[in-house]
Amino acid sequence: MEQHEIFNRSQLLLGKHGMEALRAARVIVFGVGGVGSWCAEGLIRAGLTHLTIVDSDVVCTTNINRQLMATRQTIGRPKVEAMRERLLDINPEAEVTAINALYSAETAEQFMLNSYDYVIDCIDSLRDKCDLILRTTALPHPTLLCSMGAALRIDPTRVRLAEFGKIQGDALARAVRNKFKKNKTFPRRKFLCVYSEEPAMTNYNDDSTVQEALTFNKVQINGSLCHITSIFGMTLAGHVIQEIVRGTQRITTHNR
Repeated sequence: MEQHEIFNRSQLLLGKHGMEALRAARVIVFGVGGVGSWCAEGLIRAGLTHLTIVDSDVVCTTNINRQLMATRQTIGRPKVEAMRERLLDINPEAEVTAINALYSAETAEQFMLNSYDYVIDCIDSLRDKCDLILRTTALPHPTLLCSMGAALRIDPTRVRLAEFGKIQGDALARAVRNKFKKNKTFPRRKFLCVYSEEPAMTNYNDDSTVQEALTFNKVQINGSLCHITSIFGMTLAGHVIQEIVRGTQRITTHNR
């Protein structure tokens, strides 16, 4: 199947220069769970061809309700491997690098953040998320986009994209701010985040959710649904696509 057939509808909307820019851009997504998996697929389906996905986890049964590559057939497989296989089935000519590893302060150097145009943070761990934010904003080049809390929400009409400093009512954003203040270390430049204005709901806790938290070494398991996590992921992908294409449109207009 020819590339122009796969991306015919993309090119009708974005134009030849827009598609060329998408094919040239380099994006890395940290975390391919409920948010990151949808973001990755949104980028590849639009026509992006250089994508790196990073995650150290394996697919489990409870991922199936919201994570794109999670099915009964992929249970037990590394998430990045299952995701890469799916993305290459969409576009076999894409360059999808799957890194089955955990991002942390100790492993950060191996990811060469300054080699990317966009760094997308879909990390759950507060410590690792804060480290990625600080490292990326200390660099002059990559554009950083972050996902805040998608769990405990149910209203898709209240998902927003805003500058980190303007987010209110999001517990994860508040925790990130508090950690920066406690450590007296702050981002060097502004960055956008996807979040929800909807007040967080509460879990219906029972013995099964408590046991699951213990099994996966988490303090708490929060309820989440596909229609929210997917909108978070596609919002991130959509912003990246718009930024890449707008850049080419500005150049094209200037050169006329």
